Amino acid sequence: MLTPAEELGLSGLGLASRVRKAFFRIPESRLIALTERIRAEAKRRHLCYLRDGQEEVTNVMPLPITVLPEQLSYIHYVAQTVGNALKRLPELYIQDFAVRELLKVSEGEEKWLWDCWGPSQRENNPVFGRLDAMIDFISPMWKDSLKFVEPNLGGIGGLHMVPTADQMVAEIILPVLKEYDAELQLEIGRDIRELLMQEILDHLQAIGRSAANVCFIEPKYAGSGPDEQAELANYYHERHGLKVLHADPAELELRGGDVYYSGELVDLGYRDYSVLELLALAKEGVNIEPMRTLFLQNRMISSITAELDQKSCFEVFTDPQLTQKHFSAEERQIFRRHILWTRLIADRGTVLPDGTQGPLLDFIRREQERLVMKPNRAYGGEGVTIGHLHSAGAWDAAIQKAVADPERWVVQRLASIPVSEFPVVVDNAVHFEPFYTVTGFASTKYGVSLVGRASQKQVVNVAQRGGVCVLMNGRLPSPFHGPR
Repeated sequence: MLTPAEELGLSGLGLASRVRKAFFRIPESRLIALTERIRAEAKRRHLCYLRDGQEEVTNVMPLPITVLPEQLSYIHYVAQTVGNALKRLPELYIQDFAVRELLKVSEGEEKWLWDCWGPSQRENNPVFGRLDAMIDFISPMWKDSLKFVEPNLGGIGGLHMVPTADQMVAEIILPVLKEYDAELQLEIGRDIRELLMQEILDHLQAIGRSAANVCFIEPKYAGSGPDEQAELANYYHERHGLKVLHADPAELELRGGDVYYSGELVDLGYRDYSVLELLALAKEGVNIEPMRTLFLQNRMISSITAELDQKSCFEVFTDPQLTQKHFSAEERQIFRRHILWTRLIADRGTVLPDGTQGPLLDFIRREQERLVMKPNRAYGGEGVTIGHLHSAGAWDAAIQKAVADPERWVVQRLASIPVSEFPVVVDNAVHFEPFYTVTGFASTKYGVSLVGRASQKQVVNVAQRGGVCVLMNGRLPSPFHGPR
């Protein structure tokens, strides 16, 4: 007998198969024209990644990945549970020396954390982030395949890119699919921009700011990374009629206890800057007091909580002693099922994945094929070292580097990375090639938005020249008639 979750997984497989059958019926010449149109629309709608000041158009996969409503509901529940646990980290950092050691930050960062975590932040703690995970939506064991690999607690990419890609595929591809299977019913999911805006409006109300001048604060002139903030500002202005500003920290001013940009009062900041980056700006002579004021007055999303955005957060959630001390039975069950065993790399003993105590470095060497090492605070796929892709000598050298590096590294159980086939046009011909896929979940009390990425490398990240894959909600038509 199949469990209800397994039956649901088979329904997901049926829906995905039906979508693929319709897609494969599209004539090659028409599919080439459709992919060219998507590419042109991506450029027109500014789906771009900056590399050394040069714009690269982001790849958008034309074949959507399908998600069932019941799967989405479960993901929302799990992501909210993990997200709410992450919001509690500043309190745990203050209370528990063991947690503080795992999430250790520099002296300057810690001072900001002490100063900017107060009663207002405890009562209303605005964090808008993304949890990156592996999940195989079409597996009968889809629930067990859901494994979170790392948190991203602030300044997340994809806010413009993902919903725009969703809209493009809905406009360009879905009408064609329905020509070949009229009963297909797919729709795009929750718009991540709208989830963020609801968080912004809720927080403005919570802190008693009647005005709504929102400022997106990022390295405006860096010339690298997703080029999204200006597009977001335009979207919110046109959609919600809000005064949305776009500033670099150096462009903010402090007047009489309030923060201004170009003469406009800033009621709330949305930041793509860490405190560590702000401290570096201060050494260059930039006045960062306006940013500090926004943190102190609880007028920043994400709050100071995001300074504890480290992969070692997941050691807090996978160490039995810490979870027993700080988290409920329900939370512990979610952590055990869905968070990958993670440890800071050092010459020490620890609780191993099987629950026994043992020397960590010996375990890392012994279990190379099933592990991955990562810099604890890096992002964009930087430095990720997957055990089975390296020789034993190279792996041992990576261990020694991790132990010696003052920036600290983590080791993590290697999750199974889902693989999907997507069409690729080469020499005016269509080839279907395998791509690894990773899904990000941006979750609030209002819902969850799915951020899909695909790459032919096992390190899946747009920064590593991957692409966006669109995830769409749907249900298998009943009764099942099959494609016409």
